[in-house]
Amino acid sequence: MGDDLPLASLIGLLVALLLLSAFFSGSETALMSLNRYQLRHKARQGHRGAILAERLLKRPERVIGLILLGNNLVNVSMATLVGLATFELGGGALAAIGSFVVTIVILIFAEAAPKTLAALHPEKIAYTAALIYYPLLKILYPIVWLTNAAANAVLYLFGVRPGETELQALTREELRTLVHEAGGRIASRYQRMLLSILDLEQVTVDDIMVPHNEIIGIDLEEDEATIAGIIASSQHTRLPVYQDDIDHIIGILHLRRLASFAQSNLDKDALRRLLDEPYFVPEGTPLSVQLVQFQRRRQRIALVVDEYGDIQGIITLEDILEEIVGEFATGPVGDGDDIISQGDGTFLVDGTANIREINRAQDWHLPTDGPKTINGLILELLETIPDPNISLKIAGYPIDIVETDGNRIRKVRIGPREAEQNNTN
Repeated sequence: MGDDLPLASLIGLLVALLLLSAFFSGSETALMSLNRYQLRHKARQGHRGAILAERLLKRPERVIGLILLGNNLVNVSMATLVGLATFELGGGALAAIGSFVVTIVILIFAEAAPKTLAALHPEKIAYTAALIYYPLLKILYPIVWLTNAAANAVLYLFGVRPGETELQALTREELRTLVHEAGGRIASRYQRMLLSILDLEQVTVDDIMVPHNEIIGIDLEEDEATIAGIIASSQHTRLPVYQDDIDHIIGILHLRRLASFAQSNLDKDALRRLLDEPYFVPEGTPLSVQLVQFQRRRQRIALVVDEYGDIQGIITLEDILEEIVGEFATGPVGDGDDIISQGDGTFLVDGTANIREINRAQDWHLPTDGPKTINGLILELLETIPDPNISLKIAGYPIDIVETDGNRIRKVRIGPREAEQNNTN
C-alpha cells in the first residue's frame, strides 16, 4: 500500500480523517449539551444555526444516527489505513502496535479533547454543526432511516417508543433555580421581583391583609362631623363604609367622588349614593389568583371573609404589588411605626406587626407558616399571655416582652439572630 499511496498523502489523509472524527464527536456533545430554552430564544431571534439545531433536536435519534454513521465510518477507515500500512511495513507485530497507537490518538484527539471543548462551548460548535448536518441529513436520509429503523426495532422490544421530543415546562422550583443562577445577568432588585412573583402562589390574602381590628373605615352611626374628620385625615383613597360595626359593610367610598361636594354639606344619604358595591374574597385565596381577579373585575380593594362570611381583613391591589416590588413608602428601613431601631442592634417591634413584612424589611427569617403577627407567634409558642420582661428565642432570634395589654402583647424587643451575632464576633 505504501507504493500505491505516498507517505505524505497517507499522513494527510489520516489527519483529515482525525479532524472529521473530532468534528463528529464534538458536535454530538455540543448538540446534546445545548440549553433548550436558550436555543429556542436564539431561534426566535432568527439565528440560522439555532433554527436548524432546534429542528434537528426535535428528532434527536436522526441526528445521532447521522453522527454515529459518519463517526464510525471515519474511525474504521483510519484504523484500516493504519493497519494495512503498518502490516506492509513490518508485518503483524507492527500492525498491532499501529492499531494500539491509532486507538490512543483517536481517544485523545477525536474523543476526549473535542467533547470536553464542546461541553464548555456548546453553542458555538452546535450552531455551526447544524448548518452542516441539516442538509447532510437530507442527502443521507435513506441510510439514516434504515439505521434508525433497526435501532428503534431493538428499543421497541424493551418497551421504548421514540418520538418527537417536546420542550418540557419548568416547575416553579426549577424557575427559581434559573433566576438564582442568572447571577450578574439580572440585577439583584429584579431577581427579587421575579422570585416574589414565583412565590405568589404560596402566599395567600391572609398573609398580607390588614386584620379586622385594624381596618379604618366610616361608621354611619357616627355623627357627620366625626365622619368628615375621618375622611379628612385618611391616608387611603378608598374607605369601607359600615353600619354599627365592620361586619356590616354597606359599600366602599372612593374619596375622589367627594370633590363635587366640597362646597356643600355632605349628609349620610348623599354618602350612601356614592358607594360602590363591596367585593368579598374567601380567606386562603393565593395572591396569584387574587391579582388576576382584581384585574378582571377592575377592582382595587377587597374584603377577606371566612367560611361563615365574617370579615377577617381587607386587602388592596397595592398590598399585592408591594409583595412583588417591595414597599412603596419612603424612609429608612426599620424606622416605621411597627418596627423602630434602638441603636444597639435591637428593634422595638409592635405586637400587631405582620411577620412577612418584618422579614422582608429586615431580611429576617421568622417562621411564617403559622400565625401572621408577632403577637400570635409568641402566644402560640407560650400558650399563655406572658408578663413583661419574659425572654424567649424563636428561630434563633432573642425576643424580650416589653409591654402587654390584657390579652395581647403590645411591644417586644428583637435582637440579631444568634448565628448572625456569632459571625460578627
